[in-house]
Amino acid sequence: MNAESNLIPLLNIAEEDVNRQMQICNACRYCEGFCAVFPAMTQRLEFNKADIHYLANLCHNCGACLHACQYAAPHEFDVNIPRSMAKVRLQTYTDFAWPKKFGTLYQRNGVTLAISSALALGLFLILTLVIQGNLFTEIEGGDFYQIFPHNTLVTMFGSVFGFSALALLIGVVQFWRKVAPTQEKRQQTPVTAMLQAGEAALTLKYLDGGHGQGCNNEDDAYTLARRRFHHMTFYGFMLCFAATSVATLYHYVMGWQAPYPVFSIPVMLGIIGGLGLLVGPAGLLYLNYQRHPDHGDQAQRPMDRAFIILLFMISLTGLLLLGFRETALMPLMLALHLGFVMAFFLTMPYSKFAHGFYRCAALFKSYLERLKEKKSKS
Repeated sequence: MNAESNLIPLLNIAEEDVNRQMQICNACRYCEGFCAVFPAMTQRLEFNKADIHYLANLCHNCGACLHACQYAAPHEFDVNIPRSMAKVRLQTYTDFAWPKKFGTLYQRNGVTLAISSALALGLFLILTLVIQGNLFTEIEGGDFYQIFPHNTLVTMFGSVFGFSALALLIGVVQFWRKVAPTQEKRQQTPVTAMLQAGEAALTLKYLDGGHGQGCNNEDDAYTLARRRFHHMTFYGFMLCFAATSVATLYHYVMGWQAPYPVFSIPVMLGIIGGLGLLVGPAGLLYLNYQRHPDHGDQAQRPMDRAFIILLFMISLTGLLLLGFRETALMPLMLALHLGFVMAFFLTMPYSKFAHGFYRCAALFKSYLERLKEKKSKS
């Protein structure tokens, strides 16, 4: 039993349900090889609040354990790890959100809120263009900085992105301080555990169902579709981020001003990444609508879909902006694209985007525990 357990607050209903199911799973252990949750579970006899938050963020909601479980409904034990873990995960994002009051956005960040925010921002920019008289003006060379000055965009988007990144960082640090035991915080960070956690996150190792055939979505048939669409989404996003980073380097270090040729590095990175951010989110949205209702928490589906749709629309409007940048439609496409990007930045710490960072922290802790267990046995 953890010596600090008496200092940890009582479990709420969602956490108590995870505690109950973990006790059953710990006695059964049939799913021990499925993912990182069950090896971490076996190292505990009791589960305090911090343990449950940690295990919930280790869960990748692959669904394999649900279809393998002999105690799932209609059994009276009604064991459903993906659903119960999803409920606790949402609670952790809410509890550790910064500023604290903004945590309620996790519970309200549905399709309507996200898309309406993006369209409202886009409409504001469109009205600005109407007032300026250049909504449907063809700009020579497609230089959108003639529509909105470079320094204005950097100030607006840089400040919002900086705040969101800070809020996300503070939330993850608070989460780590809660789930990591005191001795774990003080020990020197093993590079091995960090590398293993990074590899697991980048390859989505635990979306393979524990056997390499994939996870479950609509039924008990295995599929790698979710893993592949996640990869397209993640690496598409990273390529778009790389495109922005290279363009920033060009502007401030090399002194090369946008717009850049189609076959330049930032534009090519943006095109490839944008295509990934079209196919990946489109596939994930389709799978989300097809997913079995027992997989995860139904109440969170709107938040999941909002995040997916935002990514898709950012990519779609970005590619349209590139395609129409030398036409009279460019200002309109620019306003719509900037509206979706700003909405994404504003909701970033309080949307599904945050789950990747919490999950990486949980994965790091799990590999630290494995190294410690391996060392104790040697």
